[in-house]
Amino acid sequence: MAMETPRDFFLFCSGVEPSILEKCPSDRNKYAGIGATVFFTGVLAFFSSGYALYTVFDSVPAAIVFGLVWGLMIFNLDRYIVMSMKSNGQWWRDLFVAFPRVVLAVLLALVISKPLEMKIFEKEIRAELVQMEQEVFKDQEDRVKVRFQAQIDDQRAQIAALKAEIAAKTATRNELALQATQEADGTGGSRQRNLGPIYKAKKADAELAQAELDKTLAANQPLILEKEQAIQTIENQIGTEIAALQRSRYDGLAARMEALSRLTSKSEAILWASLFITLLFIAIETAPILVKLISYRSPYDYLLHEHEHVFAMNNLEKTTLLTNTVRNKLKYDTETGAHLVNASIAAEKALIDEKLKEKLEDLKKRPFDWKLGSFKEK
Repeated sequence: MAMETPRDFFLFCSGVEPSILEKCPSDRNKYAGIGATVFFTGVLAFFSSGYALYTVFDSVPAAIVFGLVWGLMIFNLDRYIVMSMKSNGQWWRDLFVAFPRVVLAVLLALVISKPLEMKIFEKEIRAELVQMEQEVFKDQEDRVKVRFQAQIDDQRAQIAALKAEIAAKTATRNELALQATQEADGTGGSRQRNLGPIYKAKKADAELAQAELDKTLAANQPLILEKEQAIQTIENQIGTEIAALQRSRYDGLAARMEALSRLTSKSEAILWASLFITLLFIAIETAPILVKLISYRSPYDYLLHEHEHVFAMNNLEKTTLLTNTVRNKLKYDTETGAHLVNASIAAEKALIDEKLKEKLEDLKKRPFDWKLGSFKEK
């Protein structure tokens, strides 16, 4: 079919038979519209797949090539789906035939619409990706910190124990020093201001506590400093490992789909917009099938049915004649073969009977000699 006008191209896209459509000029606009829908569905599939591949490989040539291949495949599949839809004049039968095609068209619409949805909501998705990227980085940092947290906690627990021991010694020293001071100025103890034996005993106790405190400080302070340095070393190691983490850009196709899913769960407006976009693509993809399904049988349908019926009947006639010929030949070969076998068996039996009869006559003429154990010679 020579495609001189855009309508001729759209008629090609609809998959109509040109020789039959020539007899039905009233159906041209109907099938041109169906073909245009099929064509633009392929165009949308091209943009959708091209954008999806670009987000994965970040390559314009690869996106264009793959988009063309995918768009042509969707175009050819849609064209075949529409071309294979034929009106039989019975709505329940047409619906039964159309059901799997509608399911396939809905599946294609979902595949085509998702990348275009991501393009439409690209700004919102980028903002969500930044948040998701920070969550991923924080999760990576937390995993590094968890590996060393037990060591840090152990060092801090030991430091706390050493400081608690110092605090206990300090509290004991302070208490004993206070008692000695109160004994000296008469505000405590015996309530008499003096520097007598009681004061001296309490002062000796305070000095002993001070000596124990000094001894504890001399022993614990270096350990505390050592353990604080160990904690600092571990924290430096954590910082080094965190700095060495791979901070790759979180911007792949799967990440964008997850971001879109999170956006639809957060925002009711985006959810409804995404739903309407999907429904729009489903409507576009299923439109040619639904148009053919709900339309009355047109002259093109009748002529196409007549054309195919002629071929079907011609094929039925040829196959029936061939079947009958083969059956008759088989019957002839079977019956003649069986008769030939039966005749051969009968002739063979007659020959055997004749031979047996001659043998019996011969035996009657030659009596058996019991002494010799054999037949007598003639």
